[in-house]
Amino acid sequence: MSQLYSLIVLILIVLITACNSPKKESANIPKPPIFVDVTLAQLQDFKTSLEVNGAVISNELIELHPEVSGRLILLNIPDGGIVKKGTILAKINDADLQAQMTQYKSQLELAVKTEKRLSDLLRINGVNQADYDLALNQLNVIKANIAFTEAQIDKTIIRAPFAGELGLRLVSPGAYVTPQTLIGTLGQNDKVKIDFAVPESYFGLIQKGNIILVKGNGSKDTLTATISAIDPQVNTVSRNIKVRALLGAGKLSPGSFVKVILENSRKTIIVPSNSIISEGYISQVVVVKRGKTVFKTVETNLRNANSIEITKGLELGDSVVVSGMLYVRPNTKVKVQHVKTLAELN
Repeated sequence: MSQLYSLIVLILIVLITACNSPKKESANIPKPPIFVDVTLAQLQDFKTSLEVNGAVISNELIELHPEVSGRLILLNIPDGGIVKKGTILAKINDADLQAQMTQYKSQLELAVKTEKRLSDLLRINGVNQADYDLALNQLNVIKANIAFTEAQIDKTIIRAPFAGELGLRLVSPGAYVTPQTLIGTLGQNDKVKIDFAVPESYFGLIQKGNIILVKGNGSKDTLTATISAIDPQVNTVSRNIKVRALLGAGKLSPGSFVKVILENSRKTIIVPSNSIISEGYISQVVVVKRGKTVFKTVETNLRNANSIEITKGLELGDSVVVSGMLYVRPNTKVKVQHVKTLAELN
């Protein structure tokens, strides 16, 4: 029995060895390389365009309010009229202030004579210093009262602080007004500004002095404007940057809606958008090095319809895989089938 048992064990060992031998041989057979297409990382002209919403505002715009309460005795606000700087637009009744001014001027005349007379007497010791000081103080008080009353009278007059175009008149002559009463508006509409916001990722498209394109709502004409100011603070909620531009030639109504088109062209490294492998906040590309694949982490910036800009992670001349990326892993053997240009891929 023991000899039969030993024979059976020997036969099983032979069979197992025979079955495993072909598998070992097949495991040693190298896998064929994967065929891929690549494009070379090169500096190329990269054109980007961004369209955002904007609003037209007057170069200068104010609401006209009186500084003091009273009844209007003059109202020079024709609807839509053009006025020069310093033009009197409205005047409030100041009869009480004018009467007070007359009283102070009479007191001033007497105070000046008294101060002069006491000054002459003081030089010859004909009056003591205290009497002269009292007269001088009285003179200065009257002068201060006159200056204060003149300031109050000046507040009864509303003048145009700059040349511009009036809006609609909102009150009538003879109306009683207060500092809260809106009389009308005044704006400089011959020169208008365009305010718009740009995502912070497109900050490279905006620089002071750059020319932008502006298209009015429903208009086929495209106007140009020059960026005049950029808000240094990025909005923490929208992550946008506020930008202001001055319109050149052309006419746009303040308050209207416009489309702002930003265009930019520069030389940079660009690759097809579909060659980027994104995992969360990490972007990678597959590069061929010595016949094997290497996964490189890259930093991207702007993109257009088919391409994306690489700002960090690639070197000039790198062979970036643009097809077959789903079948490769790090250190996979590959064979380059075609070297394609961006023009061929787009």
